[in-house]
Amino acid sequence: MKVVVFSSNTCSYCSMAKEYLKEKGVEFEEKNVSVDAEARKELIANGFMGVPVIYVGDEVIQGFDKNRLDELL
Repeated sequence: MKVVVFSSNTCSYCSMAKEYLKEKGVEFEEKNVSVDAEARKELIANGFMGVPVIYVGDEVIQGFDKNRLDELL
């Protein structure tokens, strides 16, 4: 299952989400909107203005929601 994390350099919830996924041994692709203009455009095109936004397969989690992540992983 593909996991993608949209994050930014200054987002503490993004750091917590990435750390949590690493602890669970989940591989993920990070798209950092602070340094990647294409990632920022993609995020906005999908209707989101803030991070983290985490895609688990076809499901989307806005924010760092441990319980929802556990459900989907």
